Order: sequence, then structure tokens, then C-alpha cells
Amino acid sequence: MNRVRALWERLALYLPVLLMGLLAMASYWLVRSTPAPNVPEPETPVVHEPDYFLRQFAVKTYAANGQLKSEVSGAEARHFPDTDTLEIDQVRIHSFNEQGRLTTATARHAITNGDASEVQLFGNARVERAAMRAANGQTLPSLTFAGEFLHAFMKTERVISHKPVELIRGNDRFTADSMDFDNLDRVMLLRGRVRGQLMPGKSAP
Repeated sequence: MNRVRALWERLALYLPVLLMGLLAMASYWLVRSTPAPNVPEPETPVVHEPDYFLRQFAVKTYAANGQLKSEVSGAEARHFPDTDTLEIDQVRIHSFNEQGRLTTATARHAITNGDASEVQLFGNARVERAAMRAANGQTLPSLTFAGEFLHAFMKTERVISHKPVELIRGNDRFTADSMDFDNLDRVMLLRGRVRGQLMPGKSAP
């Protein structure tokens, strides 16, 4: 009995040390088992690089009623996700307004937004609007813009350029150093060296 009591007293002396060891081991296990906190990854810098290519392509868009709105074709196109733009080589764009009037844009190179409603044309740029008969019976003559740079807004029917341009309206012809043409408001602003040749007997659009 005395020997058991002596053994118990000796164990009692080391019991706090044993408990401290067990606590230390439990703490270490918890630290190892706890998942590391999520460290936010550094933001990837935005770069202007294409995410896909198109070659010898043609893309059409339609209105809700099934009417063809536009067709974009070219030799090659590169889409840039940071600006949601397409760069197109040897571009050709056909666009129809609500009245069905066709506008055709061509150039060696172009930059368009996502729905091709805004187009910048570079190199032998040309925008042509077909002749048509208006609801009041008036004939709207064909309209052609030509130059090394044209910025066309298909939905608002506006064409601008800060470089020399040529404008042909029916049989009339104008040249200028820069231009801002708004077809909806029937306003044409020519700047710089402006020259015009008006043929008699032709009604204005």
C-alpha cells in the first residue's frame, strides 16, 4: 500500500508536465490541420492581346424580326477582349437602317466595336450609301465618301474624318481637308480647302 501511494505521489509530480506536453501536441496538430488563409492573388495586368482569330470569314447579325442588320467580312480579324473590338484586314461591311437603305464600308484595315455600329476605316477607305426612294416619293441619290481615313457611325448615319476626303452625292462632287456629315440632320460640314462641283437639275438628299 505504501509503495502504491509513493508511486501515485511521484506521478502526481509529473502530471502537470504530461498535461502541458499533451496540450502542446494538440496545439501543434490544430495548427497543422487548419487551412491556410486565402491570400489574394495579384491582379493580372490588362494587356492588349487578341483572344481569337478569324480568317476568310463573314458574320451576319439580325434584328428581332429576322431582318438582316449587318454583315461583316474580311481576310482576317483579331478580337481584343480588353476593348471588345475587332481589327479586320480587307474589311467589307454591309449595314441596313430601319428603312432598309444599304450602307457599304470597305478599307484595307478597320477597327469595329462589338456590334459593328462604329467603324474606323484606314487605307483606301470608302463608305457608300445606296440610292433609294423615300416614303414621300422623293428619290434619295447615292452617297459616297472616300479617303485614307473615315469614321462611320452606322446607327446614327454619321461619317467624320480629320483627313482629306471626297464626297460624291449623285452627280455632285465635293472635296475637303476634313468632314463631318450627319445624314439624319441633313448637315454636312466641310473644312479646310473645300471645292465643289454641282450639277444642275439634281435635288438634294
